[in-house]
Amino acid sequence: MYNIGFNQIVSYGDDGLSFLTSLTNNTRLQFLAIDDNHLEGVIPESIGNLSGVIKKLYMGGNHIYGHIPSSIGHLSSLTLLNVSYNLISGEIPPEIGQLKDLQMLGLAANKMSGHIPNSLGNLRMLNNIDLSGNYFVGNIPSSFPNFQKLLSMDLSNNLLNGSISREIFLSLPSLSTILNLSNNFLSGPLPEEIGLLGNVVTIDLSDNRFSGSIPSSIGKCSSLVGLFMVRNTLSGPLPNALGEMKGLEILDLSSNQLSGSIPDKLKDLRVLRYLNLSFNLLEGVIPNGGIFVKNISSVHLEGNPKLCLHVPCVESAASSHRRKVLVPVTIILGILAVCTMGGCLLYVRKSKARVAATSDLVVKGQHRMVTYEELRGATGNFNQENLIGSGSFGSVYKGCLREGIEVSLKVLDIRKTASLKSFLAECEALRSTRHRNLVKLITSCSSMDFKNMEFLALVYEYLSNGSLEDWIKGKRKNANGDGLNIVDRLNVAIDVACGLDYLHHDCEVAVAHCDLKPSNILLDRDMTAKIGDFGLAKLLIERTGNNDLSSTNVLKGSVGYMPPEYGFGQKPSTAGDAYSFGVVLLELFTGKSPTHENFTGDQNLIRWVQSAFPENIIQVLDSELLHLMQHLPNEGPINIIPEAERNCLISIMEVGISCTCASPDGRIGLRDALRKLETARQTLFKHTHV
Repeated sequence: MYNIGFNQIVSYGDDGLSFLTSLTNNTRLQFLAIDDNHLEGVIPESIGNLSGVIKKLYMGGNHIYGHIPSSIGHLSSLTLLNVSYNLISGEIPPEIGQLKDLQMLGLAANKMSGHIPNSLGNLRMLNNIDLSGNYFVGNIPSSFPNFQKLLSMDLSNNLLNGSISREIFLSLPSLSTILNLSNNFLSGPLPEEIGLLGNVVTIDLSDNRFSGSIPSSIGKCSSLVGLFMVRNTLSGPLPNALGEMKGLEILDLSSNQLSGSIPDKLKDLRVLRYLNLSFNLLEGVIPNGGIFVKNISSVHLEGNPKLCLHVPCVESAASSHRRKVLVPVTIILGILAVCTMGGCLLYVRKSKARVAATSDLVVKGQHRMVTYEELRGATGNFNQENLIGSGSFGSVYKGCLREGIEVSLKVLDIRKTASLKSFLAECEALRSTRHRNLVKLITSCSSMDFKNMEFLALVYEYLSNGSLEDWIKGKRKNANGDGLNIVDRLNVAIDVACGLDYLHHDCEVAVAHCDLKPSNILLDRDMTAKIGDFGLAKLLIERTGNNDLSSTNVLKGSVGYMPPEYGFGQKPSTAGDAYSFGVVLLELFTGKSPTHENFTGDQNLIRWVQSAFPENIIQVLDSELLHLMQHLPNEGPINIIPEAERNCLISIMEVGISCTCASPDGRIGLRDALRKLETARQTLFKHTHV
């Protein structure tokens, strides 16, 4: 056994995983775990030379990139292969189909693409396959019905298309955990054979293009706890068979074209705790009983104007009752606007990170639903003691959900007209992004508060080490009283550059953050930096030669961090983000914000650093940084620091200066900035023992 998983081990460059080659000499190695570290590099071809008896290989949660080598097929005894949550690209090597004993295959949350190979159908022992969060295209392979022991299948958040063959359901009765096909381009009717999945707990077919009616055979899925078919084009009546699934806890069929009445049997589902039938074409009387009476706050029926509470459904009489179960017209219009914008976005690309954003809270594949009441309880009725920040569009609270999970809750101030726009921008920017250096959006809440006022909120992961601004200003320090040393600051800079590089280059539609500054950069318990607050983010849907946006809106960022061209009405761009990053980088190493009182007249942070670059660079460094480098004297001139550290600092400042060129065309991009910073870090590590 070789287990170094869940540590803070770091490696850099293409050869960062070369140590695996040395393990090929161990002919009895059966278990290898290097997951959840900070390992970077390409999987070496020599991986295929590992022990012939190795059974489990854990490599997930690192920074591994490049392709999976075909030699992986030589590891014939593997029962588990997990390389999820990395940066791996390329296609799935067909040779994986040679791993006849494989029981778990995890390739989730990478950058893999191409068709899913038919050879995977040879893995007849497989009981768990997770290919979610990639860019796979084409049909679900015709060989998948060969899986005779499959318990869980997650193909969500890809670009799969075509219809689902009846053979999939005919041959997979063993499924007992989850079938997740959400966030793809799958189309056509749902086969009647879906009813053969009598053991599965969760089915998620949301965000596809399924059409036709919901098969009545769905009622035979007697073990079903969660059923999600949101945002398709399903039509016809709700089958009465839905009322036969006695264990159903969550049912979400919203945003389809379902018609007819709500089956009265739904009120008899005793464990049903969340029901969303909103934005369909339903009509008639709402059932009186069960969840419709006991837990009305968990029932969502808005967007069905022909529904009413009592017989007869006369329009004049019903209007007064609808207010009790339907949101006001203004709210409906607001939500319709959200749906419209979401539809436009889906036309360009699919939302690829919805399920992943909730996976920390519930069983993977089940969408985490939160209500106003739950968020109110999580924050102690929005107690001021839990207020951790406020901005132009609302307030941020620390909260604790029922599961005991800490979250950050951003509550939008609906009195400000820009808050809804901010809400939409943040949802659009984050719904299709997933990266370790972006703050994770868990879910959102659009509801009514106890005063019957509109309530909008975004729920994020909670990052316990606060903002970068707090560390730069000395409001936060390490347990020993020290601030950030040179390695800490460089790691933060690289983390932020990684996040921006992902937004600019690795999203299907590039995203410009548009408001990067230290207060929007948060640090988790391991001091990993994550970019947050996408309230001004823009999707670069239509690119031109200079990366302009198709939007004609004038952007308003933050003073000092906003590039000069935005002040002249130019559209948001990746070059604008590069400028903001450069300012943040200079501030991080000088300790001076661009709005510092010392900068008056023509003097500013950028010119101040330029005036000292490179010969007198020490003169502009943060005194706290110099102190931690143990080169700050008690009196007299500042000592000369070691050449390796000085050269590293010069390289860092050069990146900051190159990013803040007045002309957008003269700035380096984030990918180049990232490479230069990573090179500086590697050079520093080679010459020091920091």
